[in-house]
Order: sequence, then structure tokens, then C-alpha cells
Amino acid sequence: MSLVLDAAAQDLLFREARTANTFTDEPVTDEQIQAIYDLIKYGPTAFNQTPLRILLVRSPEARERLVRHMTEGNRPKTAIAPLVAILSADSEFHEELPQLLPHFPQAKDAFYAQRPVRERSALLNGALQAAYFILGVRAAGLAAGPMSGFDSVGVQKEFLDADHTPLMVVNIGRPGENAWFERSPRLDIDAVVTTV
Repeated sequence: MSLVLDAAAQDLLFREARTANTFTDEPVTDEQIQAIYDLIKYGPTAFNQTPLRILLVRSPEARERLVRHMTEGNRPKTAIAPLVAILSADSEFHEELPQLLPHFPQAKDAFYAQRPVRERSALLNGALQAAYFILGVRAAGLAAGPMSGFDSVGVQKEFLDADHTPLMVVNIGRPGENAWFERSPRLDIDAVVTTV
């Protein structure tokens, strides 16, 4: 009763949502990705920056190249997922700030002129946007399988450039047979939340 979101939406986004390890062969369409992005783009970030970049791996050749960089346990599910996305953080995000923050375009130079500052901010805000992306995939009725088990340097060299740091690889699709592992425990509120 404490939440405004109805129980079905709570289940879809959180309680029943799981990382799928198998998938059906139903494709994930460009229209679905457009709808996901149109939803998640409104998630808050510092100075409205948008460092997240999403590279959709659709061709069999690109998929093969990516699978080689995944850890052994992540290779089979990455090979069969209907769609795989490489999420990265763009350290040159500041170039878009005058457009994204029209009331304070000086933020580009006032806060983000130095590369190390941009890199830290891109990683933090890009990871935040990646979390929104996972929720967006769930909102589309799909399963998101985010993974950090891959050769980050290899993925960057193979698919990105020096300005884009890989954050995660996400398998996307409708869950297949025996898609779920047993749900792992979660911490109780007393272990996480304190009050001062």
C-alpha cells in the first residue's frame, strides 16, 4: 500500500524480473529498442549528461567476435540471445552539454574541461543510465541479462574506441526453457538502511 505503482508493474520491473540464461528465438525489434530508449532517456543524471552509448550486436559476424571476449560461462547465453547490447560510457559526453543543459551551457567547460573528471563522471552516470536501460528492457516485457564477465580491453578494441569505456554486455530477449537459476538471497533492510 506504500507504493503508487501497481503490483503487476512492481512484479514486472522488480520482484519477478530475473536474468535469463536461455532465450526463445523471438527477435527483439528496432521498434522495441526505440520504445525502451524513449522511456529510459528521462532518467536523471548529473547536469543532464548522457554518457551512455548502446551498441546493438545484430550481425552473426559481430556476435562471433563478441562471444570470443566473454568469459567462458557467459559465452553460451551470449551466443543464443536474440539481441546483445554493449553498453559503454562516452568520456566526450561534455560536447553535448550545451544542447542538454541549455540554461547552463558553461557547464561543459566549467566542470568537464579535464579528461580525468569526465571519465569519472561518465562511468558513474553511464552506469546509472545502464541501470535505467535494464529497467526499460523489463518494462518492454523482455529479460535483460547484464554481464560484467568479459575482456573489457578486448571489447573496447574490437568494438569501441579510446573515448568509450565498456560498462557491461546485456543479453536481451524473451526467456526460454529453464531460463532461471534459483533466486539468490537479498539483504534485509536493517543491513542496508541506517538513520542519523
